[in-house]
Order: sequence, then C-alpha cells, then structure tokens
Amino acid sequence: MVFRRLSVSLVSVLKPMILLGGRHWSLSCLFWIVLVAPAQALELRVMIKEGVTQVQVGSSTKAIVRDAAGQEVGELAAMNGYKAEDDGNSVALAQWRSHVLWIEPTGNGYVWIGKRWYRGRTQLVPTTKGLTAVNYVDLEQYLYSVLGAEMSADWPLEALKAQAVAARTYALYKRSTTANSVFDVGDTTTWQVYKGLESEASSTQEAVQATAGQVMTYDGKVILAVFHAASGGHTENVEDIWTDNAPYLRGVVDYDMGSPGYEWTKHFSRSQLSKRISGVGNVISMTPERTTPQGRVITMMVKGDRTTRRVSGPDLRSALGLKSTLFVVNPTGDGFEIHGRGYGHGLGLSQWGARNLAAQGVNYQQILSHYYSHATLSQFQ
Repeated sequence: MVFRRLSVSLVSVLKPMILLGGRHWSLSCLFWIVLVAPAQALELRVMIKEGVTQVQVGSSTKAIVRDAAGQEVGELAAMNGYKAEDDGNSVALAQWRSHVLWIEPTGNGYVWIGKRWYRGRTQLVPTTKGLTAVNYVDLEQYLYSVLGAEMSADWPLEALKAQAVAARTYALYKRSTTANSVFDVGDTTTWQVYKGLESEASSTQEAVQATAGQVMTYDGKVILAVFHAASGGHTENVEDIWTDNAPYLRGVVDYDMGSPGYEWTKHFSRSQLSKRISGVGNVISMTPERTTPQGRVITMMVKGDRTTRRVSGPDLRSALGLKSTLFVVNPTGDGFEIHGRGYGHGLGLSQWGARNLAAQGVNYQQILSHYYSHATLSQFQ
C-alpha cells in the first residue's frame, strides 16, 4: 500500500491559541502540501454474525445467489426474508447448498443480515464455530455507518472528519494485522461499531467524503488509531496501558471537559462489592498497588476478611461496571464510593475532546496531530 503525505495551508494554523473553558493551549501541525488523486475503492469484510446455527438474510432488490465457485445458481426475490442455515460443511439457503454462498443485490440494492440493512453484498460461510455471515462493503461506505455509531451525527463536522480518518486507519490496520481467512473486522466495540444503514446520516457521509482515503501513518505504515469517548483530562502513553510502545500513542492534555464521562461516581454497599469481587470474603479495603502516571489503576490490592487479592484495573472495571480504570475508592459508612474520570481506555483520539475542539474552530488535521503524536496524515493509493 502506497501513502502520500497530506497537508493544509499552515499560514494561520501552525500554532493557534485557542480559548477553551477558560484555558489557553498551543497546538502545532506538522503536515506537508501534496495533491493526490482520489483513493481507489477497497472492499472490507465485516463479520456481522459468527458461530450461529441460522441467520435471516435478504435484499432490497432482486439478488443474485452465487456458489463457492462464483457461479450464479439462482435469485432471491426483493424484500423477502430467507433463512440461511449451517448444514455441516455447507450453507443451506432455500433450495441451494454450497460450501460458500453469496447474495449480491442488483441495481444498488441493500442486503439484510440478521436485523439490519447493509450496503454491499453478503457472504455466508460455515466455520468450526457455526455459520458466519460477512458483509463485503466498500471501505468508504462502511465508514458512513461507523461514524454514526461511534460519534453523534450532529456533532461538529471537523470532529466527524477526525473520527473518519481514525476509523479508516483503524480498519486498515486491523485488515493488515489481525484479519483471518473469513473476515477483516467485526461490528462491535471489540473492533469499532458498525450498524449498516441504521447509523448513517448526511453528516457522516459528508465527513467521510471530505477525507476520502486519508489515514494516519508512522514510518510509512498505518497506525493503530485507537480512540475512546473521554479520557478525564489527559490521555495515556500506550506502554502504561498495554504491552506496546507505539511512539504515536503518547499521553496529551485532553479537552473533554463537560462530557458525560468526564467525571462520575458509583456507590456500592459492602455486600454488593463482596459479591462482585470473588475470593476475598467481605471486602474490608481497596488500595491501589500500581497506577499509571495519570492515575489509572493497573493493579489494586483488595483486602477481605478471608484473604487479600491482587486484582487488575481492567478486571475491576469489568466486575464493577465502571466507565474507566481512572478511579479512586473511598470507604463510606456502609460501603464504598468510587469516584472516577473518563470513559474508555484513554488511548489515542478522545471523541469528546475532538468535539469540544471542533466546536472552538480547530480543524480535523490539528485534532488528529494532537491526539496521534508524531503521526502523519497521508493518502493511501
């Protein structure tokens, strides 16, 4: 894959001073001006259903059904639901059986998979887990949906553009590093959320089209452009969260003040907490053992009336249903109060930070350069 470095005019944006929430801050861009041709279409394989015994499929227009060899074996009538079933080493759909079946709408139609409409076409594949339904969709059209699922479609356009570049970069990174023989990515938060036509909007289409083919790169390769809702004031260095050392995932000041996840509190009675943290008996105290420089919990010592146990921050977050691992625990009369900040892992692009910056006139190039340090905005060919 070939990349070309992109830029905008730097006359007025090299070091903008932005007044946000009563604070001034400086932000610099390091881009170069290059004119490039639009990117060619690239088809992404998105897993919609995996390991099921059956799935409902259909098409908004007449659809061609093809077998594993790509030969046309029949047609599906428009606006009719059909049940595809796992048949051992093959897929059964109406009167057809094949190791692989394709559903390809005619006339720019849409496919129905499970409970939603999608652009592109459908591949049905039997695997060791069961039947898998994969949506083959143009990368740029895939992003129409991802933007609306990951970020509110009525947010400022520059924030949506920043999310478009991040999501495109993330999808290509996953496609090149962790894809398997059946699909490149899934449709949940394990990858990035994709809901087909349901989460598209004119604003998400505009943001994708305005940034067509643009990705963030480092040393000539697409980066792992992770993102999260809000960091609680400061993002993290990746090595403090994961076992990685990406030079473009550096902790930076975040501008997510006022977001729903910026600050939060949860209360647990002693019995509630003891039920959620197993193996220690009745919880007596919780003391941070290791934290990141920003205060995210890496490990916590949980003392009970039976024993003391070391619990990881992510495990505690999952067990207690917390928004992030950036929290402190305070005892109360009848239990514990957990006071935290941020929503998500705190790495890379902060979505609420991007929203607030865009609302103050910061463009998407500047937003991306702030949250992905040392990375370059590029065009893939």
